[in-house]
Amino acid sequence: MTMSAGWYLRRLSRMGPQEVAGRVGDAVRRRRWRAAPPEGPGVTGARFTAVLPAGTIAALPPDAVKRLVADADRLMDGHAEFFGVVRDDLTDPDWWFDPKTGRRAPAGYAFDVPYRSEDAVGDIKQIWEPSRHQYLTQLAAAYAVTGDERYAERVAAHLRSWWEVNPPLRGVHWISGIELGIRLLSWVWIRRLLDGWSGAAGLFEDNPVAVRQIWHHQRWLAAFPSRGSSANNHVIAEAAGQFAAACAFDWFPESARWRADALRSLDRHLRGNTYLSGINRELATEYHGLVLELGLAAVAEADAADVPVPASVRLVLLRMTDALAAIVDNRLRPPRQGDADDGYGLVVDGAGTERWGSLLATGEAVFGRLPWWPTVTGTDVRTPLLAALVKPAEPSTGRPAERPAHFADAGMTILRGPEEIWCRCDGGPHGFLSIAAHAHADALSVEVRHDGVDVLADPGTYCYHGQPEWRQYFRSTLGHNTLQLDGADQSVSGGPFLWTRHAETRVLSVDTSGEDTAAWSAEHDGYEGSVHRRRVELTPARRELRVIDEVRGPRRAVRLAFHLGPAITADLEGNLARLSWTKDGEDRSAVLELPGQLSWQAHRGETDPVLGWYSAGFGRKEPATTLVGSGFTDGTEGFTTVLGFRGQGGA
Repeated sequence: MTMSAGWYLRRLSRMGPQEVAGRVGDAVRRRRWRAAPPEGPGVTGARFTAVLPAGTIAALPPDAVKRLVADADRLMDGHAEFFGVVRDDLTDPDWWFDPKTGRRAPAGYAFDVPYRSEDAVGDIKQIWEPSRHQYLTQLAAAYAVTGDERYAERVAAHLRSWWEVNPPLRGVHWISGIELGIRLLSWVWIRRLLDGWSGAAGLFEDNPVAVRQIWHHQRWLAAFPSRGSSANNHVIAEAAGQFAAACAFDWFPESARWRADALRSLDRHLRGNTYLSGINRELATEYHGLVLELGLAAVAEADAADVPVPASVRLVLLRMTDALAAIVDNRLRPPRQGDADDGYGLVVDGAGTERWGSLLATGEAVFGRLPWWPTVTGTDVRTPLLAALVKPAEPSTGRPAERPAHFADAGMTILRGPEEIWCRCDGGPHGFLSIAAHAHADALSVEVRHDGVDVLADPGTYCYHGQPEWRQYFRSTLGHNTLQLDGADQSVSGGPFLWTRHAETRVLSVDTSGEDTAAWSAEHDGYEGSVHRRRVELTPARRELRVIDEVRGPRRAVRLAFHLGPAITADLEGNLARLSWTKDGEDRSAVLELPGQLSWQAHRGETDPVLGWYSAGFGRKEPATTLVGSGFTDGTEGFTTVLGFRGQGGA
C-alpha cells in the first residue's frame, strides 16, 4: 500500500502547529544526515555492570525453564513462526527478506525506503519482527539457564551478521523508532543473560561495531521521537529502549543526557497514554500489555542502575496492573478490543507461557496483589528476572478495595455472571489522539464469553499493511457486535491508521451492584441525524444476557451483526440460533433469540465481500460464523436480542 496525496492532506489535517514544526525539523535533519551521517565516538574501557543478582537464574521455575529450552532448541534448528508464517531459515536469516510475499526490501538510505508499499518492500511486519531480536533474548536466556555455549555462539553470530548487513541509517531497519527502541531493550537483556559467557564482552563493549550500533540507535531515538498525533505506544517503546540502553550501556558522553531525556519522556507519555483508572488510552488491549511490559522493564533498568524514577511512573504502572487484573475473564484473557499485533516488550519465555498471567505475576512481584485479584497458577521466566532487579515498592494507598467493573474514563464496563459469564460493554471514546490510529469503529459493541470461550466475539485485527480490504473489514462497524446504519461505519476512516471523524459515545447508566440484574446503557452519534442507543442486561438467575438496541431518527437501513467465536457451531432457523461448543471435554450450549423485525442470515468465511472471520493473532485468520440481521428502523420500536446459556452438558 502506498499513500496517496489525499492521504497526506488528511494526515496533515490531524496535526497541530507544534507537530508540523517538529516534523519539518525531522525532514531537515534527515537531509542533513544523508549528506553527512553522524559519527559515533570512540569508546575505550567500557564495562557492563548491570548484571543479575547472584542466585537469580538458579531460582527460576523448572517448568518455565523447560518451555524456554524447548523453544530455544527449535530456534537452533532454524524454526520459528512470525504472524502465522512458519520459517525454517533462522539458522542464517536474510534480514531484509519477507517470506510471506517472497520480496526483499531495497537497499539505500533508510528514509528513502517505501516501507508502506508491499509491492516494493514486502510485508514490513514480517521483515521487522525478527530484527526486534526477541528470539535472540530467548536463546540468550537458554544459555543462562543451561550454560550451553551453542546458544551464546548462535546469538553472537546473528548479532554480528545483523550489524554487518544493517549499518547505521542504511536499509529498512532504520525507519521506525519503535523497532529501534525494542531492539535496544533486547540487546540490553542479551548482554545481561550472556554475562557468564567468555565471549560476552568481546561481542558488546569490546566490539567497536556493537558500540557504534548502540550509539547510533540512541542518537536516532534522540533525534526522531514520535510526535503529537503519533505519540502513542510507539513513543513509550522509544523512551523505554533509549532509557534502558542509557542505563545499561552507560559508555558515551551523551549517556547522562539521553537517560534523563528518555526518563522525562517515559514519565510524560506513560501518564498521557493512560487513564487515571489504569486503562490504556488507545483502548486496544494488546497495547495496554505492551506498554505495561515496557514500563516494567524500564523500571527494572532504573533500579539496576540506581537511577531515581519519578513516583508517577510506578503509580501509572501500578494502576495499569490493577486495571488488567480487573478486566480479565476467569481464564485470565483480557478484552480483544481495538488493534492487536502480538507485540511484546521483552521475550525470555517459551511457547505455552500465558502472557497475561505472566504480566499479573510480575505485577504481584513488583507491587503486591490485592485480595480480589484472580489467581495466577502458571509460571514464567520473565517475572523472577525482572523482580530480581526491581527494588521493593513502598505500600501504595488508594488501590481499589473491590474488583472494579466500570471504568468511567475509558468507557469500559465488565458484567459478570454465574458459570463464568463475562461481558464487555464498549461505551468509551473512539480512540487516542486526533488520528485514533489503533481504534476500530466499534462503539456500543459487546464481547461475551462463557468460561473463557468466545461466544459473541470481537473478531480481532489480522493485518495492518498490504491487504486494505481485510484491514477495512476487521476495523469496521459491521466487523463488530454492534449496529450499522446505511452500510456505513460509525466513524470515518482516512487510512489504515487514520480516522478523520470520531463517533462520540456517552454512557447513560451502569449498575453492577445488585445481585438480580447487572445493567449498562450508552449511546453514540456516529450516524448524522440518528442516535444509536443500546442497553445490556445480565440476569444471573436466568443465565441470560439481553441486548436492546434503539435508533432515534429517520427511517434508515440497518444491519445488526453478532460474530460468534471460532469454537461455536450455530444452527440458525428464522430468528433463533442454537449455539453449541465443547469446553474441557464437556458439551456446552446456548440459545440466541434474535430480533424478529430483521431478516437473518449466517455468513462464514466469505471473501466477496469479506464477512465471517476471526483472527486469533496478527497474520492469522480462520472462518467463523457471523449472524447478520437486515431491515429498517422506524424510529420507535427497538431490537431485542436475548442470549440464554444452558448448564453444562446442555441441561
